[in-house]
Amino acid sequence: MPTAPHPVTELETATYAKVTLRLLPFLFICYVAAYLDRVNIGFAKLQMLSDLHFSEAVYGLGAGVFFIGYFLFEVPSNMLLHRLGARLWISRIMVSWALVSAATMLVTTPTAFYVLRFLLGVAEAGFFPGIVLYLTYWYPSARRGRMNALFMTGIPIAGVLGGPLSGWIMHAFGGVHGLANWQWLFLLEALPSLALGIATPFVLPNGIRSASWLDAREKQLLEDRLAGDPQAGSEASLRSVMADVRVWRLAAIYFCCMMGLYGVSFYLPTLIAAAGVDDALDVGLLTAIPYAVAVVSMILLARSSDRHNERRWHLAAASIAGAAGLYASTLCGSELVLGLIALSLGTAGVLSTMPVFWTWPSSVLAGTAAAAGIAMINSIGNLAGFVSPSIIGWMKDLTHSTNAGLWVVAVALLLGAALALLGSAAKAPARMRA
Repeated sequence: MPTAPHPVTELETATYAKVTLRLLPFLFICYVAAYLDRVNIGFAKLQMLSDLHFSEAVYGLGAGVFFIGYFLFEVPSNMLLHRLGARLWISRIMVSWALVSAATMLVTTPTAFYVLRFLLGVAEAGFFPGIVLYLTYWYPSARRGRMNALFMTGIPIAGVLGGPLSGWIMHAFGGVHGLANWQWLFLLEALPSLALGIATPFVLPNGIRSASWLDAREKQLLEDRLAGDPQAGSEASLRSVMADVRVWRLAAIYFCCMMGLYGVSFYLPTLIAAAGVDDALDVGLLTAIPYAVAVVSMILLARSSDRHNERRWHLAAASIAGAAGLYASTLCGSELVLGLIALSLGTAGVLSTMPVFWTWPSSVLAGTAAAAGIAMINSIGNLAGFVSPSIIGWMKDLTHSTNAGLWVVAVALLLGAALALLGSAAKAPARMRA
């Protein structure tokens, strides 16, 4: 972070406001659509498993195998985005994942379920780290925590909007034109991603110089601010980034955070239904509550982190809160109100780790190193999306309860907090270019 911040001028304030207004709403909506397509399987599960005679273990493996495809293609996808430009590559990602997500309505066997979830991961690979990288083309490190928070609130907003929407589709569309409610869910929720993907080349510029809505003074100011970020440390090759143990520690911290995120994302509807809520629409409405709390907590924690120029304690506090909330939810049984309070704390804690965490890699890597390093951290971290639901599903088949699986997730969050507080892991690596 800059050690001697420059005075903020009216031109700078107005220019960044213009950039934010032009870019963030569209990126935010895209992320809402992406996350909805990724996790609507949690709502489809309420009816899909009985219709297709799938076990909890089949569901957990299918939900998680998405992240194997995501892991394998994440780094090459982000490298291609850096080389080919954001507009066309993000458009390709969104259109392809929309088509695969819609095709999930045709699943009849576990094998087909696994294949399509794997292909969905391949299709979406590179989207999230690509946007994180794209924001580094516009914002210096001192502004990135807030921008990351605004973008990443797409996750809880997807829960706030997507929960009731998914519940309504599941409630209202069963049997329409001979299709099950979960089939309509996959079809209808793929349409926004398809439309946004087609619109992307017309909305997003590849960078500052190609933004026709900025004048010469504004472009120069943005470039000067990016150039003013500290360039500590020596030049580094792409290979040295991939071999740097500190980058791997960041990936380990992120893995622990993602254990919590996907434990919540894939099982929140199940946890609420287990408290005695039978109607899918009611489940959808109630899932919006924890996500609404998370929207507020993400923004407040990111602002505090930027204001104090401090990351590790903010991240650790959010991880500990997430672990406490998920553990407490296992003690509530059928007490719906207490369960929702615990799940709200857990969801808010888990999701609040994300914008704080992503200020680290995005402020210490640049150029090709950033494209590869951010994608590597994200792809390794997102393997938790395979591990977390698989463990919860396996343990639920074994114990007939989600409690043991949630305890494992809570322990992972505590481990992430400990890694964040370790000096060598919490300090940002020297800024590297490749």
